[in-house]
Amino acid sequence: MTKTSAIWASLPMPALLIGPEDTILDCNPAAETFLNLSTKALQDTPVWDRIAVNVSIEDAYARARRDETPLYINDVEAGGGERPPMVCNIQIAPLQGAPGHMILIISPRELASRANSGQTTKAAAKSAIGMSEMLAHEIKNPLAGITGAAQLLSMNLSKDDKELTDLIVDESRRIVKLLEQVEQFGNLRPPQRKPVNIHDLLDRTRKSAAVGFGAHMKLVEDYDPSLPLTYVDPDQLVQVLLNLLKNASQAADPSGGTIRIRTYYEHSLRMRRADGTGSKLPLQVEIIDDGPGLPPDLASSIFDPFVSGRENGTGLGLALVSKIINENDGWIAVDSVPGKTVFRLSLPVAPKELRTE
Repeated sequence: MTKTSAIWASLPMPALLIGPEDTILDCNPAAETFLNLSTKALQDTPVWDRIAVNVSIEDAYARARRDETPLYINDVEAGGGERPPMVCNIQIAPLQGAPGHMILIISPRELASRANSGQTTKAAAKSAIGMSEMLAHEIKNPLAGITGAAQLLSMNLSKDDKELTDLIVDESRRIVKLLEQVEQFGNLRPPQRKPVNIHDLLDRTRKSAAVGFGAHMKLVEDYDPSLPLTYVDPDQLVQVLLNLLKNASQAADPSGGTIRIRTYYEHSLRMRRADGTGSKLPLQVEIIDDGPGLPPDLASSIFDPFVSGRENGTGLGLALVSKIINENDGWIAVDSVPGKTVFRLSLPVAPKELRTE
């Protein structure tokens, strides 16, 4: 591989080489992933047949081609293949030394927004930790006394009155379960990370869902069996996957629906931390349901504590999911439209020296 081809393949953003007839001559691996098509399938096809943009840019593109000048288009929705459109910046420039050829680069803003979202969620989770510790201490102990007193009273009551004490006991236990969820934010134990096969964890959670909360759902596997080991706390990731599958099941029509569990490799995805260091997150896990989608006003804050799109929801499940994924050095994002909601986990590969495969 030449140095030029190595640079082309290493570009983290989708890039396409466009010929004089506005057909795609070549694309890098990031573009294959973005458009969900191989280079072979993209070659010699009209570029605007493969890339959908929500604004008309053909005229500006024609001027840039004619005048051999760069073109910058910011904050447009672009997409291709099965992936829903996302907000992107697009740069188009003439290829030096090759008259009539253009380079088109797509910079999805989703990556930056996901990074910012992760940092914001971490801060929100820290605030929730302090509150959870206070709530657990101040409320759980009195509730235990209330439950015990109600049970003692019920021993000498009539059947009708006993229904009232049973109600006190049931509601007290429900509040304790809620507090136990909140308490999990106060668990500061660092993840016990080790190399694991992501498909082993997915099989565990899929089987659990199929015989429990997801028994009314059709669970479809769409796995890439060639994925290397990831590096996470397996128990924590199982908790995350169960939560996402349960949410997808609850979002479906009572008569059922379909949940697609997809894994794939996206080598261009990287995360940059607040200290300036970065790491690759190439392993992708998607939980895709065909439910009604997230309420538009909640989509941007769905991972914040106490934000819920479900009636009587606590808003703690997805906040805890985000906290766990961030502590395991991963990312979580969601794309949602009516009829299709995709929760995507981006995870690291296990260090070579720790792999056993």
